Order: sequence, then C-alpha cells, then structure tokens
Amino acid sequence: MSIEKVKAYLEKYGYADKIVEHRLSTSTVELAARALNVVPGRIAKTLSFKKDNFCILIVCAGDVRIDNKKFKSVFECKAKMLSPADVIEYTGHAIGGVCPFGIENENVSVYTDVSLKKYSTVFPACGSSNSAIELTCDELFVLSKSKSWIDVCK
Repeated sequence: MSIEKVKAYLEKYGYADKIVEHRLSTSTVELAARALNVVPGRIAKTLSFKKDNFCILIVCAGDVRIDNKKFKSVFECKAKMLSPADVIEYTGHAIGGVCPFGIENENVSVYTDVSLKKYSTVFPACGSSNSAIELTCDELFVLSKSKSWIDVCK
C-alpha cells in the first residue's frame, strides 16, 4: 500500500508520526481543505507531467493552476499531464494520494512551486486518498528532495 511506503520513507527523517489519516476522503483539494479545516491554498497538491520518458512532479498550492507559458519556459516542453496508469507507474501513488515522498523511480524529478511560500505550513498527501501531513515549506522542499523552487503557476 502506498501510504505504508510513505510512512517508511518519512520514518527515516522522524516525520512518520505527523501523518494524519482521516475518516473522510482527502482525494481532492476541496475535500482535503474541508477535512483539515484550512483554506484550499494550503493543500499542497502534486501534479504529474510527462517529458519524454521522464516524469515531472510539481508540488503547488491547491488553489492555483499551471501557467502553460511559464511551464514551457522552465521545462522546454508543453505541459502534458500523465494518465492515471502512468502516475502509478512513475510514482507508485494513485491519483487522490499522489505525493512527492518515497519516489524510487530515477526518472522522476520533483519541483516545488513558489505559490506555496505564502503559507507558513501546508498539507501534502501521504500516498492515500485520506492522508496528509502538515509541513513548513522548507520541510516539504527537503523531504520531497525537490530539485528547485520554480514559478510555473497562475
């Protein structure tokens, strides 16, 4: 199960006990915000894109969208989201629980969008459709092994 993989990964850094599993679904930004009683922007959603044979994961605020022009400027390709099957293949996580933690595929690169920086803490998923963890932006950046902060959202 994906959440078990994330727990094992975060345990290495002393964060596994911060994961919260809800009775309610947190599979969408709106559901997660409601379950956690926070504004949607504090939900750190992980979006999956394809570039050649690689996967680009972008962790961004829940209330923003990808700006295609900015994306193309940074990654030198059009923003093309992965299919649900490809998301699982590349990340090991299903849509609704996709997160940047415990990714073992060397063809996956994680980036963190500056849209998150307006919040002191954010809530990314933890591999299941009913889990989350509260982290500072710096903790998220480090734990996700993000390559860099980027600005690709509007």
